[in-house]
Amino acid sequence: MKEIKIVVVDDSPFSVAMLTNMLTESGFNVVGSANNLEESIDAVTRLNPDVVTMDMTMVGTNGIECTKAIHLVNPNIKVVIVSSMMDEEIERDARKVKIAGYVQKPVDSEELSLLINRIMADEELFTELDGLYYTVFKEALTDTCNKLFKMVPDFQQEDNSNKVQVSRGVSVVIGIIGRYGGRMILDMAYDTAKKITDSLLKKDSQNKEEIINTIAEMSNIVAGNACSLLNKSNKLLGLRVAPPTVVYGESLNISKSELDSLASTKAESIFGELYMSIGFKRGECE
Repeated sequence: MKEIKIVVVDDSPFSVAMLTNMLTESGFNVVGSANNLEESIDAVTRLNPDVVTMDMTMVGTNGIECTKAIHLVNPNIKVVIVSSMMDEEIERDARKVKIAGYVQKPVDSEELSLLINRIMADEELFTELDGLYYTVFKEALTDTCNKLFKMVPDFQQEDNSNKVQVSRGVSVVIGIIGRYGGRMILDMAYDTAKKITDSLLKKDSQNKEEIINTIAEMSNIVAGNACSLLNKSNKLLGLRVAPPTVVYGESLNISKSELDSLASTKAESIFGELYMSIGFKRGECE
């Protein structure tokens, strides 16, 4: 694991000194400290830490407001609350601003160290997933098309923009759960969906429900195979697919996602254009 840089935020010089010594003895690199909101913003801007330990109660502000300000500078900084107070209301507010963890004062050195190492290991695991999933899902779609239809789709360039897409007519949404939550969307024109169904069932399919079910199952196979490949690369991911949801009709929009990583592509096939979008969000989603 890389060296972990930490900034300590606390309005008590005693607490800053105690935490700095504790973290340094545990092998972390304490690169700076801050006593208030303005100093916190300045410290994270200059020092770009991986983790900030955050006091909950400070003169003129609190840990929630400081965390919001820090995440405006860099949303990837992990904030760990270190406070004498801990109750359900504080924990609820902390989750809303994506605080990574909570340790109560007086601080146990081993507990704090384990928490920070776990948080950063999670970040490295997400980075590993982020570098793999697009290629793996393309491979799963290619393999599925090759086995079912003896054809290989022609993929266009990867698109990482997070914008509203107009559906081609049929959209299958596959939820992904496990160490990280995510989803896959496979979208196509209704005519494309019908041609795929006709090819698989070897007949002229006129039943709309039959077509929808066929495309849902094909999408489920693609997502399931991709998740299996990702799990083989790292069993800690533990990814699984949820049952597919299918929406279809005219004037449908595929809305912007609330995901931390997103990749989309279009693929030309003998049946028509296929659009695939995959994305994942940090944080466990069971």
